[in-house]
Amino acid sequence: MRVLLADDHVIVREGLKKLLDGEPDITVVGEAADGIEALEKAKALRPDIVLLDITMPRLSGLEAVPLMKEALSNVKIVVLSMHKREAYVHQVFSSGALGYVLKASSSDEILEAVRTVFRGEYFLSSKIRSDVINVYLKSDREKPVVRGYDLLSEREQQVFRLVVEGNSTDTIADILCISPKTVEKHRASVMKKLDIHDVLGLIKYAVKVGIVDPELWQD
Repeated sequence: MRVLLADDHVIVREGLKKLLDGEPDITVVGEAADGIEALEKAKALRPDIVLLDITMPRLSGLEAVPLMKEALSNVKIVVLSMHKREAYVHQVFSSGALGYVLKASSSDEILEAVRTVFRGEYFLSSKIRSDVINVYLKSDREKPVVRGYDLLSEREQQVFRLVVEGNSTDTIADILCISPKTVEKHRASVMKKLDIHDVLGLIKYAVKVGIVDPELWQD
């Protein structure tokens, strides 16, 4: 198993690298310190698995997951997080990741997550209720609240999330490999569909429906 590590804390990456490289069936092929670097290295190295921190500079893990899956359909992603909130689990799995592991997990659980995801199976940290995946996949509990968001196209959702994370038009254009003009077009379409008329309104809406959380803007 060829693994790419992505975490903005050097000490975390060093610990994970030591753990994974100590296993005969796992090799760490690269490291990244932020979301954009992780995306670029995933494209260049084409690892089997990306172990991805949820909170990183420039591009969060939440946004990096769908972009990685878009670029590399066969890559398998395990997200590392300090958060137990269902909203994060929801977005991580709906974006294409197969694993969600808390940073407080044991070494054995992290290794189990890597091997489980490599087999193409879902893995959820034992510290989170085991029925969370089913809740997010099958429940219509918040359907009325997020219906407007669900009407957005996949590209509009990407632009929306990058906007509320504080990225500029030019940065979003670079990340998505589209022109700034196209970014502005998608942003205008998002505002029209959601009937929201400024970035602050988009941020409030994103927090309300659990698409992003203010905690993710903190280091």
